Order: sequence, then C-alpha cells, then structure tokens
Amino acid sequence: MTDTAHGAQQTAAAFRAVYGAEPTGIWAAPGRVNLIGEHTDYNDGFVMPLALPHTTLAAAAPRTDGVLRLHSAGADGGVVELRLDELRPPSAGAGWAAYPAGVAWAMRAAGLPVGGADLHYTSTVPLGAGLSSSAALEVATALALDDLHGLGLPREELARLAQRAENAFVGVPCGIMDQTAAACCTAGHALFLDTRDLTRRHVPFDLAAEGLCLLVVDTRVRHQLGDGAYAERRAGCERGARALGVCALRDVPYAHLSAALDTLAGDPVVQALVRHIVTENHRVEQTVAHLDAGHPRAIGPLLTAGHASLRDDFKISCAELDLAVDTARAAGALGARMTGGGFGGSALVLVDQDATPAVTEALYAAFAAAGHTAPRIFPAVPGPGAHRLAV
Repeated sequence: MTDTAHGAQQTAAAFRAVYGAEPTGIWAAPGRVNLIGEHTDYNDGFVMPLALPHTTLAAAAPRTDGVLRLHSAGADGGVVELRLDELRPPSAGAGWAAYPAGVAWAMRAAGLPVGGADLHYTSTVPLGAGLSSSAALEVATALALDDLHGLGLPREELARLAQRAENAFVGVPCGIMDQTAAACCTAGHALFLDTRDLTRRHVPFDLAAEGLCLLVVDTRVRHQLGDGAYAERRAGCERGARALGVCALRDVPYAHLSAALDTLAGDPVVQALVRHIVTENHRVEQTVAHLDAGHPRAIGPLLTAGHASLRDDFKISCAELDLAVDTARAAGALGARMTGGGFGGSALVLVDQDATPAVTEALYAAFAAAGHTAPRIFPAVPGPGAHRLAV
C-alpha cells in the first residue's frame, strides 16, 4: 500500500470516529516550494512553484441543514461548528478553521450553490515552514466542496476562490501563487505561472536524471504572515507602482530598472522593494530559459542571487535561513535561497546528488554549533496538484 493510500484510509477512519458516518470521499492538496519568484505574485509577476508530496487530506460528506462542521487531527479542540449563513469576514480569532470556513464563504459569495458539510483534515505539510500549508488546506476544501455539490469548477477558479478566502476572510493579503500551485501543479514539473492572467506552463523538472537534488531545509522557525510584515511589503510595492505610473511592478522592464530606481531615490525603502521585484521577475525568466535548454545546473547562481535580494532588499530573511544558505554553499551546493513569505520557514538547496550527504551533514553541524534547533531536511520531488483519492 502506498503512503497516500494509507493516509486516505487513516483519514477516512478518523472521519468515521469523529462524525459516526462514512465520508463521501477523500480529497488531497499538496504543499509547495517556490523554486524562484518570491513576492512577485501580488505584483502581477512570474513565479515557478512545484508541488510537494506532502499533502493535506480532507474527508468530507454533505449536509442538508446549512451547517459546516470542521475537525483537524493537527489542531487542539473538538469539532468547530458554523452556520454557513452566519459566516462574515474578517474572521479575527477564528484560528485554523477560518481557512476552510473562508473557502465556503467565498464560494457562496460568488453565488455558487454550496451547502453544509462535515470535514475532517489530516496533513503532512509542515506548518509555518513556508511550504504553504494554508493553501493546501484551502484548496483541499475547495475541491471537496466542488465535488460534493457537483459544481465542476476549473482548477484556476478553485485557486481564485481559495485566494479570496485567505485575503478577505482570513485577512492575509497573499497573491495567487500558492493556491494555483496546490490546485494546478503536475508531477515531475515546475509550474511557470504568469500571475496577471494565470496563463501557465508545466516545465519538466527531473533533477534526478541530471544527477541533481533539490533539498528543502525547514529551519523550524515559524513565521506568521498575518503579523503585518507581509502586508507592509505589499503596500510598499503598491506605492512603488503608483510612483512609477504603472499598474503593477510587473510592468517595469528589467532594462529600465536603473531609471525606475532613480525616480524612487527619495524613498529608499520602496526603492529596494522595487529592485527586488524587477530583478526577481528577470531571474524567473532566466530560470525557465535554462530549464527549457536542459541546463538545470545553471539555475544555482540565480537561486543564490534571489536569496541575497530577499535578504538585503526585501529584508525578510533571518539568521537561520542565512545560515542554511551560506553553509550549503560553502559545503558545495550549486545554489541556495530562502523560499516562502520569509521571517523563518524553509530554504532550498540545489546540490549534486553525490554531494547531498556532505551538505546535509554540514547543515546539521552548523545549526548545532549555532545553538539552533536541528533543521528538517528532505528532497523536493515534484508531485501532483489537488486530486480526489479512493476511500
């Protein structure tokens, strides 16, 4: 039995224990790592995530009384019971249940005939690690409700509804990347996504065939994007776009960056934010070109340059992330960078497979020497996007 099948059986059994009935189905949505393209999504830019094999599973069954009941194996407390017609944004203080409740609210606010449901969740996506556990939870819920109520929505629409839930109901002004990755990725590929119009292309990403490995280094430093730092940077990017007379920073060509920075010389904070977004979009395009040409090793320096930009211009790194990147590079990695929203979470390390043990050992030793909690290190193997599982 595969790990996925075993997880589905366990989730179905837990649903029966919680609700005393059989689930109609099990739906899965993955966490993600973003290979490159950080904080570009809410600037209408380019991103390149890939789905992880780590997933959130939702066992669900419909109800006819307008009640939404939510239960998570990973959360304290019992069943959270809500009435659909009483859901109102924002949901301050609602905790983890705000994410699935927000999805139901967003679907109903869009005029979709979504009724009540019982849902039970299990997850292997590390919380707070910058691997988008919230989007996995949202998209698993959206796909479950879509199937339960026979809506037949396209994946990009499920992603938009999940994003709407997080923006308006939870109160986190995230872009569309995480939800689109959870809904639309395919195994063995990275997703090249234009967040302005959601056009996307699956780019083959089989590093093992090239003797390479992409490691995720979960620093175990937990971030909280709702604390205002994320919103501050988004607002700064929007100020920069207004000052430059463009709809979004995506519209500032890389070739015109110097002139744009001159225009913003009176506001060094916004100037730095703009520099990161414009150069990061350029790095995404360069990464796609290297992968299309069959040269994955060439993306290493782009990852490292992206980290420097996030550290110095966006100022969202931390000591543990910098240590992971610097240690990996010193131990022979081809490139490394933080991934996710910042202030903790995970780093990505591109390394030759033969060098993986040495780099991993160096990372553990460096964290121990610095007095940090030991990181969690595992390979990022591109998995499938959201899907329904057999019960």
